[in-house]
Amino acid sequence: MAATRNVRIEVVESDALSVKADVLALKYAQALFGVDREVYQRLAVAPEKAQLPENDAFTLQTSSGLVGAARVLYLGVKPLSQFGYPEIRDFARKVLATLAAEGPATRRLAMTLHGAGYGLDEMESFKAEVAGVSDALSSGEYPEALDTITFAERNPDRAARMKYILHSLLPDGLLPLNVPLSGSSVGAATQADLETAGYGAAAKPHVFVAMPFAEAMDDVFHYGIQGAANAVGFLCERADLSSFTGDVMDWVKRRISGASLVVADLSSANPNVYLEVGYAWGCRVPTILLVKDPPDLPFDVRGHRCLVYKSIHELEEKLRVELQGLAEASAALGETRA
Repeated sequence: MAATRNVRIEVVESDALSVKADVLALKYAQALFGVDREVYQRLAVAPEKAQLPENDAFTLQTSSGLVGAARVLYLGVKPLSQFGYPEIRDFARKVLATLAAEGPATRRLAMTLHGAGYGLDEMESFKAEVAGVSDALSSGEYPEALDTITFAERNPDRAARMKYILHSLLPDGLLPLNVPLSGSSVGAATQADLETAGYGAAAKPHVFVAMPFAEAMDDVFHYGIQGAANAVGFLCERADLSSFTGDVMDWVKRRISGASLVVADLSSANPNVYLEVGYAWGCRVPTILLVKDPPDLPFDVRGHRCLVYKSIHELEEKLRVELQGLAEASAALGETRA
């Protein structure tokens, strides 16, 4: 019996523009953002001018040495406000399916993480993308020469978190080819994770975080809030208002109204945060208020209970206990109604 062939999945701390690969796969969400924009600007001076595809279409062009990958694949997807967890999973599968026909000699494929840069839950986004890769590999929709898929992430902290998630899913970093996960050596926990990743996100409780989307607040979010929420089983989202075009607040309102609860950091007295808290109250969505310095609180919210924290570690511990209590109370209420 022939040995099962595998593809290596890895995360590298690297700028996607410089990572060496046969193909760099990017989305085009009917507007340019982040890495997508940077690569497009580089390729704009290439002899073969960069093209931008409509939804469900693609363009594949040589890079002329202007980026690290030999070729760049742009896959057209829905606008960013509609590009959620299921779409991330579909995107990853379609990348491999497209290259199966258009780039069968692709041995090394480079990709980037989608979703987390504009507010979706980082862990669920990455799992959804890996699940899409797995879908393609197990169904035979991949370039025949494929050997390695590299997720390039230039933010050191995010790269470290992605490596941790990947190791928890695939300790050896390998996914089998042409074999359903249920019939492979991949562990049962990973099988369950990848089966629901992305497609099952709508059924998972999620926390919407109202706080400034600023670099100074990143550690508070990732290690104080997101870590606590994920540990209790919640997806954790916040909105980067600068990443959207069109009606930004429509996306925010949908995420808030569909949230199990809203966590709001009032430390900076940011007006957008108060707007989001007010909308949550209007929707009767439970809220947990946070503050690092109590004098920052305006008079009209001082009557509401706030979790006061001095350090990120203290915030993570207090919030995890609070969320665990809410999750247990919700579960008990559900059992009583049943």
